[in-house]
Amino acid sequence: MSLDLTETTITETVQKTFDKAKDERIREIFVSLVQHLHDFTREVRLTDEEWFTAVDFLERVGKISSPTRQEFVLLSDILGLSVLVDQINHHHGSSATDSTLLGPFYVEGRPTAQNGADISGGVGGMPMFFSGTVLDTDGTPVAGAHVDTWHSDGDGFYDVQQADKLDHKLAMRALLITDDNGRFWYRSITPRCYPVPTDGPCGEILRAAHRSPTRPEHIHFWFHAEGHEPLITTLFRGGDPYLDSDAVFGAKRSLVADFVQHDAGDTAPDGTVMTEPFQTVKWTFILTGK
Repeated sequence: MSLDLTETTITETVQKTFDKAKDERIREIFVSLVQHLHDFTREVRLTDEEWFTAVDFLERVGKISSPTRQEFVLLSDILGLSVLVDQINHHHGSSATDSTLLGPFYVEGRPTAQNGADISGGVGGMPMFFSGTVLDTDGTPVAGAHVDTWHSDGDGFYDVQQADKLDHKLAMRALLITDDNGRFWYRSITPRCYPVPTDGPCGEILRAAHRSPTRPEHIHFWFHAEGHEPLITTLFRGGDPYLDSDAVFGAKRSLVADFVQHDAGDTAPDGTVMTEPFQTVKWTFILTGK
């Protein structure tokens, strides 16, 4: 290793330190990472002050992250990296449901619910009735599929963002299982568009770029079924004004759904004559085989 490294020789010297890596993929990734990172630094002529600012920024991203606040995921999201990784790895074609971002608000340990259950957790809001069907690419129902679903409340907040208010209980999320016809259904409350968290380091980037922090109204899903590829996807409300400016670039035309508005006095899908306005959403999800 040279004792007299220069601006141009440092890159190859660092790359060679990975030559003995036992995992070829690790060597490939880090050699390329070093190349692009060094090229970027030379291209923008990064200053000492800017480097210290970047290190401080990453330190603060780590400090604010927690099991219920994934600031590093949010950073990946707002820089478009999460969508890029998804696009590289999931080429389902026109016959399958498009995938999109997991997002920073998925949590483990969600409650299991029976089909037809109210998963709102007692959170107030306009009732929403969701009905989904899961098929394979041949149109055959996928029975026994595990369906994670989660969404925000009517003010745009997830349960984990208001833990004290909800006495640290999870709400508006559940794990359901499709029936023999590939169907699952539940009652909850209508979500709404919301800004991604801007009180942390990622908010500084959005403000510096004068970017909107808002995501369009949506519902998250994560499907697991034996013999099929997992699917992480999201449905977005048609007509939402933020569809074309999703802060994390996750909205897709193929995932825009009708959130149908109903009046008080109409009958809900579960047979209840509703005393207040409500919404219904229906969708068919297509899974690819392994």
